Amino acid sequence: MRKTFFTLVSLLIVSVAFAQPDRWQQRADYTMEVDMDVNTHRFTGKQEIVYTNNSPDTLSRVFYHLYFNAFQPNSMMDVRSRTIKDPDRRVGDRISKLSPEEIGYQKIVSLKQNGKAIQYQVVGTVLEVTLNKPIMPNSKVTFNMEFEGQVPVQIRRSGRNSSEGVAYSMTQWYPKLAEYDYQGWHADPYVGREFYSPWGDYDVKLTMNADYVVASTGYIQNAKEVGHGYNGDAESSPKNGKLTWHFKAPNVHDFSWAADPEYNHKVVKATNGPEMHFFWKKDQGIDKEWEQLPGFMDKVFAYLNTRLGNYPYDVYSFVQGGDGGMEYGMMTLITGQRNINSLVGVSTHELIHSWFQFILATNESLHEWMDEGFNSYVGNEVDRYVLDMGEDTHAGSYRNYFYLVDSGEEEPLSTHADHYNTNRNYGIAAYSKGAVYLHQLSYVVGQKAFDEGMKRYYAEWKFKHPNPNDFIRIMERVSGLELDWYNEYFVYTTKTIDYGIKNVNIKGNDTYITLERVGKMPMPIDLLVEYEDGSSEMFYIPLQIMRGEKANEDESINRTVKEDWPWTHPHYTIEVKGKAVKSATIDPSGRMADVDQENNTYQIPVTFKTGAGI
Repeated sequence: MRKTFFTLVSLLIVSVAFAQPDRWQQRADYTMEVDMDVNTHRFTGKQEIVYTNNSPDTLSRVFYHLYFNAFQPNSMMDVRSRTIKDPDRRVGDRISKLSPEEIGYQKIVSLKQNGKAIQYQVVGTVLEVTLNKPIMPNSKVTFNMEFEGQVPVQIRRSGRNSSEGVAYSMTQWYPKLAEYDYQGWHADPYVGREFYSPWGDYDVKLTMNADYVVASTGYIQNAKEVGHGYNGDAESSPKNGKLTWHFKAPNVHDFSWAADPEYNHKVVKATNGPEMHFFWKKDQGIDKEWEQLPGFMDKVFAYLNTRLGNYPYDVYSFVQGGDGGMEYGMMTLITGQRNINSLVGVSTHELIHSWFQFILATNESLHEWMDEGFNSYVGNEVDRYVLDMGEDTHAGSYRNYFYLVDSGEEEPLSTHADHYNTNRNYGIAAYSKGAVYLHQLSYVVGQKAFDEGMKRYYAEWKFKHPNPNDFIRIMERVSGLELDWYNEYFVYTTKTIDYGIKNVNIKGNDTYITLERVGKMPMPIDLLVEYEDGSSEMFYIPLQIMRGEKANEDESINRTVKEDWPWTHPHYTIEVKGKAVKSATIDPSGRMADVDQENNTYQIPVTFKTGAGI
């Protein structure tokens, strides 16, 4: 009875310690009505937001993003692009040359809090609002706004008349409440990078010329009225030459749309996923590629649902538009004039964002690598397991990371996305080093634990804006290892990994292999030793600060677990008794991001049997 009591107490303590905290989330539910004038590229809108303050804090101010204001001469985006060492070629100095008819803007006509006008100030791409009455914890408030906007010429992500002739790519197009979380407000100016917003339900009505086909976030509410492939060949019912498109989107943190009078629209139900919608322009010679795309995306959806967890919505749209590829709520905009390999590649990358950016939704301004890097890692896995593009699909990520290290310009992954010194530094850090972070972590904890951790991370943190500590704690739980050191080195510093085989001594029938840590970042070590009799043995050296060891990843090779290696000690010697050693290799899997691999393998000279050290 005593043993049972203490067992129950122990289980209770463990379950409490590992219980997932329900981190509070703010909520912004939008209702919007917008009327677009395709002749002037201007629109008017009415917006109601029911804002729920689920935080423990009293809020005396709120902030909105006015993203379109970035597309004006002398904006922060304009000046940043003209002064950074390596500007985005799509932007360059183009914003500085926009005429008043070509710029983008969002103007506030009126703004009320619970029916009463409130004070506000436009500061570039941010609307600063002083509330009449503070928003108390666990309470709701209603904001009503009338606004006007002008769609800029297509330069970056949003805009009109893209290089491929798409009329409207309407992203970040409406006044949007900023996120408030455990770190406070995140009212970052729009300089060209990432987005971060509260979740909510969207109810949006878009009115525009009846000949346009609209692709959008959410579910169409009036399919029979608008037709255009949403519900068979139902006829449109224009009024004054215009149609109103009505969409609803549950529990998303963004609402985007695109429109063009020449869109094809194809609908295909994924075998193990949602209804997939494909929109691309007619008469561009790309029909063959776009007709092939659904078959590939069907396979990708099935893989992602299995590898990460189920996509939670019933619709996803692949839409020709924008200026490259960019993820949005329940849809992506991609340039469409591509060969099939490129089209599948960009569609896959943007689709994966639905898991990391639109369901988990880390603050990608602060932790951009947790979106782009995790996405790139999974994309590499899709290339290998779904698209059959070879075994070493992560090699490009490692090459890019090593290139950045060699350049001497690497900045920590913890750098804010807008504040990297160069676009190159940002791109390699966010996409490539972020992918290396995951693939290398599978080496640290073992592939089986890693795969379980990825699923658990998604299951426990979806719709909760996780941060780096939240992720690494999941990996600690599934692996039983202490992993805080991994983030401390690989995320918050630019210290590198470099291990080598310093020397090999053969004394009689015994061999002594001395390893050295050359780089500043410590790691556990897999050392594969091959013997002259044709057999092999894996010597596993745990890192002492891990407080444990990973499971054997390959049961076909005998593994010997050695004593822990303290990170303070630069050298470690393994004694191999009674067998003639042929070769020794550090990390044969190649997952450790060792910046100098020339010293990772040692081949014993054939003529050398016994004697002094080598």
